[in-house]
Amino acid sequence: MALIILRCVFLMVAIALGFQLSQSELLTGEQAFLPWFGFLGVLFIAFGVLLTDTIIQRKRLDTITALYFGLIIGLFLAYVLKLGLSPVLSQVDPWIANWTQLALGTIVCYSCISVLLQTKDDFRFIIPYVEFAKEVKGLKPYVLDTSVVIDGRIADILQTRVIDNQLIMPQFVIAELQGIADSSDKLRRNRGRRGLDILNKLRSDTSVDLQIFDRDLPEFTGQPVDQKLVLLAQHLEGKVVTNDYNLNKVAKLHNVGVINLNDIANSLKPVFLPGENLVVRIVKPGEEMGQGVGYLEDGTMVVIEGGRDHIGENVHANVTSVLQTSAGRMVFGHYEDVIPGEPETPFTKEQGRDGHLA
Repeated sequence: MALIILRCVFLMVAIALGFQLSQSELLTGEQAFLPWFGFLGVLFIAFGVLLTDTIIQRKRLDTITALYFGLIIGLFLAYVLKLGLSPVLSQVDPWIANWTQLALGTIVCYSCISVLLQTKDDFRFIIPYVEFAKEVKGLKPYVLDTSVVIDGRIADILQTRVIDNQLIMPQFVIAELQGIADSSDKLRRNRGRRGLDILNKLRSDTSVDLQIFDRDLPEFTGQPVDQKLVLLAQHLEGKVVTNDYNLNKVAKLHNVGVINLNDIANSLKPVFLPGENLVVRIVKPGEEMGQGVGYLEDGTMVVIEGGRDHIGENVHANVTSVLQTSAGRMVFGHYEDVIPGEPETPFTKEQGRDGHLA
């Protein structure tokens, strides 16, 4: 409602200005159409401004702020240059002096606005005790890694609305995805195309604040992709979202926060305490003598002492210990008893290797 009132007031002011212009001495003369031409011209400009404002509904505050401050700084610098060049300009033709001042003002204003638009994510306008900075969703932006986009679980997590932070997708990660999608190897090509599909899915979701970071920082020169991700997270004061175990370690060495989706998935798995019983189907022998290996429904590996002789059977096992790492979770137990007549579970040896640890 307030916006409608503002537009009506703006239109009434434009009508008043057009009427004043039509009555001015500039347009009153022998040509009778000039007053009407001036009045309609003002109305045309006013309706153009209102139409532009209505069409562009979603306006970015950082871009508008960069335009405002760039224009103010540019005009100030142009005025300073005018004062500095006034002794020189006073010696030349007035027509050349006026056009020189206009050209300098245009160039300086353009340069200031261009610089602020290219660095608006880093721009800080500081007054003593007050800082006006760009606000983003959540506490820190999340920088996405190639592995986490290809994995695809990040899209499912975002659909739950648990994460409200801004997501940063670096341009060099997109280039890496495109290179994988263009690979001659069929498996790599499918993984790259899956990553691009997940990225397009995130871009089309209006509830996800996804930004493409297409700038090249000076410290990126000659660095591999993993190092660029860490440097970008440091630059944005954000965190890296990844499934890569090695990148996890590198980021921690640089004191950069890391969100490992495998850690999140492991934290949501059922907790087994020593002494509890579970049912698992043994699908292959273990590395040690007498061990059998099975997998739970979520892919967790279960190593059972004394289960080697019961491969292909569903057995009861007593949990002795649980080992959890960033790469996944392992459960160790002792063989208890075979479950007679138990139907076969749908998990195979090959599916077990796709678990989080195997």
